[in-house]
Amino acid sequence: MTQNKKWGFIINPVAGNGFACKYAQKVAQKVSDYNIDAHIVHTERRMHAAELAAQMADDGFTNIIAVGGDGVINETASGLIDKKNVTFGIVSAGTGNDFAPVLGFSNHFTDADWDALFQEKTIHMDVGLCNGHYFLNGMGLGFDAQVASENYRDDSEIKSGSSTKYFWHIIKNILLYKERYFRSEINGRIHDAVTFMKTIGNGRRFGGGYQLTPKAIANDGLFDVCLVEPLSFFERFYLFLKVPHGTHLGYKKVSYFQTDKIHIQFKEKVPHHLDGELYFADSFDVSILPQKLAVIYNAKGNHYLNA
Repeated sequence: MTQNKKWGFIINPVAGNGFACKYAQKVAQKVSDYNIDAHIVHTERRMHAAELAAQMADDGFTNIIAVGGDGVINETASGLIDKKNVTFGIVSAGTGNDFAPVLGFSNHFTDADWDALFQEKTIHMDVGLCNGHYFLNGMGLGFDAQVASENYRDDSEIKSGSSTKYFWHIIKNILLYKERYFRSEINGRIHDAVTFMKTIGNGRRFGGGYQLTPKAIANDGLFDVCLVEPLSFFERFYLFLKVPHGTHLGYKKVSYFQTDKIHIQFKEKVPHHLDGELYFADSFDVSILPQKLAVIYNAKGNHYLNA
């Protein structure tokens, strides 16, 4: 199925604390094993993957694959929006790898995942748009965004810290995070609220395995939104233990619904993440772009797609 196809592999060498750089040898070996016509490149800076992907598409590459974590996956896909006759794929080699299960792939690629990639089973999935930035998996506001903001060394050149550091930021904010007031417009209705966390999911998993939107389907034309009201000290720890399994939805202070667009307004700039990448804003226009991106998925895997 790969005959007459031109493949591009875009590797983020710092993903997985450098794992993806070493994994480049595996990519080259698999390209050789499957006799693929491929070009392998490494990113050098933030958003470089988007530039490389767009240029590859213009140069006639048919299949463009992001190798690394959710950051390079987001960037590569962002460079392919509105490009014609191009299929996007992933090789998960980062730290959290929250997007990989959406397409039915493992957290770290196995031989079966490589087989599925080169079988090229293709489907179209939705893409989220927030303030001009695309996202595939989801966005977060509140507690998880505050954790992400503290986990970065600075907000001009975003660099992720260790998993241990990330865990302690979680514990710190369970103890100390203060909820913020915001106004939202959903399906034409205005809502004023104070929340602990607001997650807008196209996928299901965030933060390295937390099932915040466990019912999301990535090609149904709708976001799944999980809104958590202010919580007491003990309630925060209680939900923290339930979220990894997606069993938090029945709790009285958790609201869960679907929508295709939402507007959110805060009184001041607040951190938010898109596929784990950090931004700051006080106003958010969020919409879904149905069936926007052609992707390779693992048809035999436990994917989150209507196929």
